[in-house]
Amino acid sequence: MRRTLDGQGFVEVETPMMQPIAGGAVARPFVTHHNTLDMDLFLRIAPELYLKRLVVGGFDRVYEINRNFRNEGLGWRWNPEFTMLEFYQAYTDYQGVMELTQEIITQAAKDVTGGTKTKWGEQEIDWANWQRMTMREAIIHYWPEAAGAKPEMSDFASGEGVKKLVERFNASQAHMAYEPNAPAGKTIAALFEACAEEHLTQPTIIYEFPTAVSPLSKQKPDEPDWTERWEIFAGQMEISNGFSELNDPEDQRRRFEGQLKERERGDDEAHQMDEDYIRALSYGMPPAGGVGVGVDRLCMLLTDSHTIRDVILFPLLRPEKASTAENSSEPGAKE
Repeated sequence: MRRTLDGQGFVEVETPMMQPIAGGAVARPFVTHHNTLDMDLFLRIAPELYLKRLVVGGFDRVYEINRNFRNEGLGWRWNPEFTMLEFYQAYTDYQGVMELTQEIITQAAKDVTGGTKTKWGEQEIDWANWQRMTMREAIIHYWPEAAGAKPEMSDFASGEGVKKLVERFNASQAHMAYEPNAPAGKTIAALFEACAEEHLTQPTIIYEFPTAVSPLSKQKPDEPDWTERWEIFAGQMEISNGFSELNDPEDQRRRFEGQLKERERGDDEAHQMDEDYIRALSYGMPPAGGVGVGVDRLCMLLTDSHTIRDVILFPLLRPEKASTAENSSEPGAKE
C-alpha cells in the first residue's frame, strides 16, 4: 500500500494520537487526562481532521498508516485499537479517490497472494471483478421477496416512505433496530445494513450515502439529502470509506450543529463541534477526496482469517479467570 501511494506522489505523515476533541469519525472514544495542562484528551478515533488541516496548509497528497482507538464492542470484525490507512488528495473528488483505492486494494491482493483471487471460507473473492451500486440501488436489489414488491426510488424521498419500507421489512423477517424519530437518512443507512450488507461478499463499492450519516462529506449538487460518499465491502464487511471532502466552513458548522442535536437525542457517538477545524477550513481548503482503509480487515480477507484476532499480534481479550482449588475439583469445572 505504501509503494502504491509513494508512486502516486503522496507524502507519509504522522498526526496526534491524543486529541482535545474526538473527531473525524462517528464512534465512542477513550478518554485520558493530561496532568500538567489539567485537561482531558481523547485517543484518536481517526486522524481525518488533522490530515485535512495539512491539505489546508498546502500538502496536496498525504497519507498515514495509523492506530485508531474506539471504545466499542469486541467481535470478529472489531478490536478497540486497529490499524487504518487514511489518505487525502487535493483537486479531485470521491470518484478520483474511489479509483485510486480500488487500485491500492487490487495491487495489495496481487502483492500478497500473487494473483487476484483469494479464498474466503468456502467461497472465492475475485479482486479483479468489482461491482458498484448506490445505497438505494443496493436496498432495491437485495430486497427480500418476503417483504413484497421491491422499493421504488421515490420511497426514499420522504420520512413516511422510509418508515413504510422499514415496516414492510420488519414484517418479513427478524426485527430491524430502528429509531422512529431518527432522521430518514439514518434509517435508510440502517435499512441498507440489515437488507444488503450480508450479501456483499465480492468487492463492492456502495456510493451516495445520506447526509444524515455523513457529517464531513460534500453533498450532491442535485440532491442535498445525499452525499458524494462511498464505502467498499467484501467478505460481508466494510473495509474502506471515502468521499468528496466538505470544504465549506459554514456548511461544516451546520453539519456539526446537526450532530450536536443527535447527541442531545442520546447518540453519544455523534460528532462534536470542532471550532479549530472550522477555522482551518475558513482559510481555504481546495477541493479534495479522502479515504480510510481498514488494514486489519483487508489482512483478514487476503489470508482467509475469519476473526480480526488472527491478524493482530496482541488482540485485546477478556482477562482469564483464575481457577481455585475448590472449583477445579468440581466435576465438569472449567478454568
